[in-house]
Amino acid sequence: MNLLFLCLLPFLFYSFFSLLKVILQRRGQSCYMLAYECFMPPEDTKLNTDSAVKIVLRNRKLRLEELRFLLKTIVSSGIGENTYCPRTVLEGREECPSLKDTYEEIDKIMFDTLDNMFQKIGISPSEIDILVVNVSLFSPAPSLAARIINRYKMRENVKAFNLTGMGCSASVVGIDVVQQLFKTCKNSVGIVVSTESLGAHWYCGTDKKMMLSNCLFRSGGCSMMFTNKPSLKGRAILKLKHMERTQYGADDEAYNCCMQVEDELGYSGFRLTKSLVKSAAQALTVNLQAMAPKILPVWEMVRFFFASVRYSGMKKREMLPFLTGLFLGENKTKKTKVNLLGGGLNFKTGIEHICVHPGGRAVIDGVGKGLRLSEYDLEPARMALHRWGNTSAGGLWYVLGYMEAKKRLKKGDRILMFGFGAGFKCNNCVWEVMRDLSHTNVWKDCIESYPPENIINPFKEKFNWINDEYLSFVRLDFSTMVF
Repeated sequence: MNLLFLCLLPFLFYSFFSLLKVILQRRGQSCYMLAYECFMPPEDTKLNTDSAVKIVLRNRKLRLEELRFLLKTIVSSGIGENTYCPRTVLEGREECPSLKDTYEEIDKIMFDTLDNMFQKIGISPSEIDILVVNVSLFSPAPSLAARIINRYKMRENVKAFNLTGMGCSASVVGIDVVQQLFKTCKNSVGIVVSTESLGAHWYCGTDKKMMLSNCLFRSGGCSMMFTNKPSLKGRAILKLKHMERTQYGADDEAYNCCMQVEDELGYSGFRLTKSLVKSAAQALTVNLQAMAPKILPVWEMVRFFFASVRYSGMKKREMLPFLTGLFLGENKTKKTKVNLLGGGLNFKTGIEHICVHPGGRAVIDGVGKGLRLSEYDLEPARMALHRWGNTSAGGLWYVLGYMEAKKRLKKGDRILMFGFGAGFKCNNCVWEVMRDLSHTNVWKDCIESYPPENIINPFKEKFNWINDEYLSFVRLDFSTMVF
């Protein structure tokens, strides 16, 4: 027995140290968020109703039909009077923006958020190992990542990435880049900067599908800091648990529903089609099919399975591949589709908070209906849309900021984030709250007034006269009107 024990001893030591190595390796690959900082635009760039009307009426190419469309869109958008707009547009230079204007707009977002974050967390720019910058509509040379490196005099070996054209879910893509690098880069600190250029891409034509972007998108952005250093774990606010990215661009309808194009008159803009909500639902269904088994308890998956069998009248021979596909996040048979949206899965059994991208009221309503979310669940997204508008890739973090300012986030809670973007993409991730969060952040000046009693835009009250039928027979001269 002693001889056998001595023979097995090296094997036992090897197994023990191999297991210890795997544990330490996985520990070093964790992705913790240390801080995030949303952009607070200057007060003099606020876009209230009167300012919005002046911008709209500057476009003399608009006919009565387009003006009525704009009124209806703005009123039903879910956006309030406290959003912000680039100075280029407010000052009437949207048709001839300069490169300097664009740099000033982007620099303000990037450097304000980074300055505040570095000061808050107490980490020097020279300690940054990974830098990811995303902006969909502006790709200068040198890149924005290089611009940040130059401003903060970062190290020569910082790993820099500049993402463009990735749409509103680009911040989740940036986080995925950081977490993948953490698997090989030990004891590192990474930054993701999410911003957008609106002033240089303001639509000045008359195509209704392209005018929608002017009604929805507003100034905003966010910077986030991450680490896999065990020594900084105690300072973390969130831990990344799961990440799932779905690219639905092979579908032509989904690919074309959000696209930067030129209209018949040569004006460039961002075209949003009616198939946007449908494409978002399809991409989200595919995404959640892979995500659900990772975040939901087994009993909820089993309950959904039997409910699906009863609903679809599935035959016995189809049950095994269906169940296998459900738990593996795959569709094993073409005849049987795992319908998660509207199919009865209750995601609140595995998630305490759901962070919906504030892309527009229709998107928020669609996700809420599909996942059977309560108004309490959708409140953060609705309020972020009302207060800040659609700030593109930074939008999710204004929603998270609302949850934190309302003291909803408690230690151990899990947060599921939904991000949608042109392409068409659906990128989701799950976070675990590391400690109770209650910082008022960018919401500090207004959180006490939210949610308001109603979120009706006063645009309709002031300008509903444009819907009067007699105006159809009158040529309007808006140049003589005073607002």
